[in-house]
Amino acid sequence: MEPGNQSDIAEDRNISSSPGGGFFVGAFVLVAFLLLPALPVHGASSYVVTETVETLEYEIFEPAAPIASTTGTFGQYGPFRVIAPDVVVMTGTVDSYTPATFRRMLDQHPGIRQIEMRDCDGSVDEAANLTLARMIRRAGISTHVPARGSVRSGAVELFLAGVRRTAHPDAEFIVHSWMDEDGREANDYPASDPVHAEYLDYYTEMGVSVPAAKAFYALTNSVSFSDQLRLSRSDMARFQLVH
Repeated sequence: MEPGNQSDIAEDRNISSSPGGGFFVGAFVLVAFLLLPALPVHGASSYVVTETVETLEYEIFEPAAPIASTTGTFGQYGPFRVIAPDVVVMTGTVDSYTPATFRRMLDQHPGIRQIEMRDCDGSVDEAANLTLARMIRRAGISTHVPARGSVRSGAVELFLAGVRRTAHPDAEFIVHSWMDEDGREANDYPASDPVHAEYLDYYTEMGVSVPAAKAFYALTNSVSFSDQLRLSRSDMARFQLVH
């Protein structure tokens, strides 16, 4: 045997004797065979079949934990929004449903001690408004108008319901005459009419002296229902309406 042939045999032995080497070479040849394009047979029609395989990828995520609220809101109850265990913000209008809503709020948040009146435009139901005011007083809740706060029309009666009434120097109070369901205003009734006693009695019930109550009531009725009279915190203090 020629030396060159012995070397070739040794190389063949090295390949075949390596662990798994025979299987690897065989697999490589098979894959190469499968990947080579088929040669057309002479005289026969040739065609190539191409198959597209779509690969889909999925990502699996664990459910995220709920994100805690950052609004500091404990609940909305009509025009009231609880922002702390003892503080509620009031914004909006009182209607016939508001007293019941207020009662539900107190049942669920019995620690409320202050109503911050930010933007209160009055009521569409005066009887419900006075009922709500007396509920505020019985619950021992204070009222406060913050900077740039606005309390208008029947909301002024609600402000007076606070066991302690405070207001920022920038706060505003808007008053005007009341008007009944027939379109008649306070000055359309004689001074002796019992209708006026309802408001005067309410003011004194809220701790306002009789002279101050009469003076303030006369001031509110000095402008018609369709007009507005703006009062500052200092104006309210003249009538002993803030503490």
